[in-house]
Amino acid sequence: MSGEPDALAIVNQLRDLAADPLNRQAIVQDQGCLPGLILFLDHPNPQVVYSALLAVRYLAECRSNREKMRGELGMMQSLENVMKKTTTPGETKLLASEIYEILKSACNTEADQAEQASYRRKTQFFLGATNKRAKTVVLHIDGLDDAARRSLCEEALLKIKGVISFTFQMTVKRCIVRIRSDLKAEALGTAIASTKIMKAQQIVKGEDGDEVMISFEEDAPVEAEQNTDLPDYLPEEESPSKELDKAVSRVGTKQDASGWLNTAANFLTRSFYW
Repeated sequence: MSGEPDALAIVNQLRDLAADPLNRQAIVQDQGCLPGLILFLDHPNPQVVYSALLAVRYLAECRSNREKMRGELGMMQSLENVMKKTTTPGETKLLASEIYEILKSACNTEADQAEQASYRRKTQFFLGATNKRAKTVVLHIDGLDDAARRSLCEEALLKIKGVISFTFQMTVKRCIVRIRSDLKAEALGTAIASTKIMKAQQIVKGEDGDEVMISFEEDAPVEAEQNTDLPDYLPEEESPSKELDKAVSRVGTKQDASGWLNTAANFLTRSFYW
């Protein structure tokens, strides 16, 4: 082996970078990253496909990206293939369908403007507010101190039927979770509490715009159906990034992100085969 990162490592890095709104336009404008993500959608490894879909979904949060993404060669066809493939897990199909509908409507200017106006009226934490079938919950997790505890959180969340994706911000002990609209946020609190060493609170915006932490009732745990379709996340010991905040550029670090994108693009250029 040459020591170069493999497809899963690269797509996970792109996913983590795309989770930061500051990086989304740069990733889409890069000549190699978006075509590479499209190729990842046809990868035989379901982990790679799901992680690539998460990256594409994050990129589609940026309204100005949607038209270019929709017109990128192979994007819509690859999403259709993921949805139609009989071996595709249910949650993966749901995510692909969500992205497809968002990009398909990108050419409808009036509908898009109305959607954007609605989006601005809602809290910035709800990254998926325009999707009727999904919502985003922001958790503050007491005890989320290291990679081992992050792994425990991942295992707990992956067991819940209806969890679409999650992203950790380790420096502030937060987890941003995308879930189906019919799943209660309390179920996430119950799952985190099941670790016995961590406790979650929901972060929302108050009427004055300040963050408010809402505690979940410990005496009334909310159980959720266990998830059996979602492909496993990359185990922590194999993850190319031990902490999300080390992979995602912060405010004022766009040059660092750009440098990593160039590295990723060079790898993708050399790796357009599986």
